[in-house]
Amino acid sequence: MTTKRALVLAGGGLAGIAWETGVLRGIADEAPEVADVLLSADVLVGTSAGSTVAAQLGSGLGLDALFERQTAPSSAELDPGVPIEEVTALFMTALRRPGATMAEKLRGIGEVAQSAATVPEPVRREVIAQRLPSHEWPDRILRIAAIDIATGELVVFDASSGVGLVDAVAASCAVPGVWPPVTIAGRRYMDGGVGSTVNMGLAADCDSAVVLVPSGEVTPSPFGAGAGAEIAAFEGPTLPVFADDDALAAFGANPLDPACRVPSARAGRAQGCRIAGAVADFLTR
Repeated sequence: MTTKRALVLAGGGLAGIAWETGVLRGIADEAPEVADVLLSADVLVGTSAGSTVAAQLGSGLGLDALFERQTAPSSAELDPGVPIEEVTALFMTALRRPGATMAEKLRGIGEVAQSAATVPEPVRREVIAQRLPSHEWPDRILRIAAIDIATGELVVFDASSGVGLVDAVAASCAVPGVWPPVTIAGRRYMDGGVGSTVNMGLAADCDSAVVLVPSGEVTPSPFGAGAGAEIAAFEGPTLPVFADDDALAAFGANPLDPACRVPSARAGRAQGCRIAGAVADFLTR
């Protein structure tokens, strides 16, 4: 019986994009064959920052080039000028609905997202377009998470959705209160990581999963016990890789600030080197 494996890439802002890329680059530094096996996972699952990394991996551009993009002195990324504390406070206000279902709470966040003053959608879309080496869906299974702001429901975009890759990634990365919701076929979508940064359900048809999470293992979540508990509840074997202390320090005060890219990528690469052996052990079980 063939084992179906997933590589799940979680949300975490620009720091998360850089760190996840760095981790993969570091694994390749220590064990190129292990990185090859990991990157050839049957299913790529991307949420928010992870959707960017998953789409970049699906483009066929190598890890060397992807890492260089993260450590380049300049980029097309915009500084939203919104402190992360404001985003958190915004979420908590929308969540203070005693007895509300998760979907109702997410709709509340969607209302805030829709009313927030942000850059125009086309401006934000161009940033996402420049992030992606290819604007075509890859010839492999790639699943991208977003949330419909009108229903509060999780939506999964893939190559069969009839949605362009740039729009799918833009929707998944549309942090409410920071970036505008993304309009697709008359509906509007926000960041797929609002309800869950990992969305392990998107890998439910897989037997095992390696999960890169650019946050601490005990980072709290307004929806349930958090990423660690969600990964632990996955039916098959998992290898969760959470950001270590050095990486968390590199992320800085605001993971949405473009200035965090270079230190986060380098910290991820160092962590990737350190965990390459554990990844090899997991993949060869």
